[in-house]
Amino acid sequence: MIVEVVGGADERPEVRVVDVDDLTAVFLAVGAVTDEEADQALRDAGLGRVEDAQTGVLDVAALRAAAEPQAGGGDWAQRWDGVVAEAADAGRLVDDGAGLQVRVESAAGA
Repeated sequence: MIVEVVGGADERPEVRVVDVDDLTAVFLAVGAVTDEEADQALRDAGLGRVEDAQTGVLDVAALRAAAEPQAGGGDWAQRWDGVVAEAADAGRLVDDGAGLQVRVESAAGA
């Protein structure tokens, strides 16, 4: 699953949740926007924040709410719960379990 922050209409960054059925990795893809713009866009969307150039934190419940309606498989909720459990085991849950720490990558073509 990818949370993209890319330049949008009127030069305002847009946040999109894409590839929701691919739960092998969850990451933040940032296009041609500054870290500050990406952070503000994520906060405005209620999906999380940018910690630094390499790390973001996504709100677990908000991300689930944004992604689940787009999911194609009937077992998506169980697979998502597995992702969250693995993140907890790996020490990547923050904010008392409400945030999922993810890597930040460049959004190709953005």
